[in-house]
Amino acid sequence: MEAWEAVLELRFFIDPETELPHITEHGVTETKVREVLFGRGEDARGDEDSRMKIGQTQTGRYLQVVYVPDPGRESAFVVTAYDLKTKAKKAFRRRQRRKGR
Repeated sequence: MEAWEAVLELRFFIDPETELPHITEHGVTETKVREVLFGRGEDARGDEDSRMKIGQTQTGRYLQVVYVPDPGRESAFVVTAYDLKTKAKKAFRRRQRRKGR
């Protein structure tokens, strides 16, 4: 089981200037974050206690979500989420094809 699979509750970093979740600055909604976190993709360690999940939304958008799972709890703090750039998206898709073999 990957770290994000047990996560039920998500909290989002709120930008103090806009008072909105930081993900909105990248045009990402909470629903899209959930689709990536709970869907197929790659989950890897980030800096310190953070994790990075790369995946595809139901509408085909490729996102990277940076989050910190809460130790011993079924929740996580979402720091940010953004679209994969062209090179990163190609590399991710290539890795996914190789996994399918």
